[in-house]
Amino acid sequence: MPSNANTAPTETSLTDTGLAPTGAGKVLLLACGALAREILDITRGNGWAHLDLACLPAILHNHPERIPDAVEEAVRSHRNHYERIFVVYADCGTGGLLKARCAQLGVEMVQGPHCYSFFEGNAAFSARDEIDAFYLTDFLVRQFDAFVWHPLGLDRHPELRDMYFGHYKTLVYQAQTDDPALLEKAQHCAERLGLAFEYRFTGYGDLTTELSRIAHSSAETSLP
Repeated sequence: MPSNANTAPTETSLTDTGLAPTGAGKVLLLACGALAREILDITRGNGWAHLDLACLPAILHNHPERIPDAVEEAVRSHRNHYERIFVVYADCGTGGLLKARCAQLGVEMVQGPHCYSFFEGNAAFSARDEIDAFYLTDFLVRQFDAFVWHPLGLDRHPELRDMYFGHYKTLVYQAQTDDPALLEKAQHCAERLGLAFEYRFTGYGDLTTELSRIAHSSAETSLP
């Protein structure tokens, strides 16, 4: 079962099990566990108490083919308890399948190819057209071993590094927060992968804009 949203989520729980909704609020944000801290910071900071949050396990990031079914199961499970559900996933490697599934379910989703794009801003990210960059966010820096090093077997077979990352040139750290410890760890991740390092402070990017739109449109439709 997902961790209870009334307790502070840990990186491990967000990765492996996700986050359960509190049951409060009229609108459910159904998101990736990798976005939980950012979404909670935005919604709580703005006092959007009518928005509740449920997260699927972030490790689905490594298995995008499983995301559409997992989202559908969660939507059907929670649908009767909320007035509206918004899916806070971008395409996330599903090749358009998640967008099609959300359309079938009658729920909206965040626009963009992935979270790296909407953190930087979809327009700005598209203009860069970076095909040789490997991206990390705050969450993925903290969970680098769980998402990259161990799943790829680099802890057991470091000689595979160049096979996996030989076509990349730069590790781009998109920082949501100004955290010197995370910056240092991100630099170390780049060294471990044999990549050049670039730091970009993105903040929450289009995620803030999208959540604001959801919050205000939901508040308006909830008025008597």
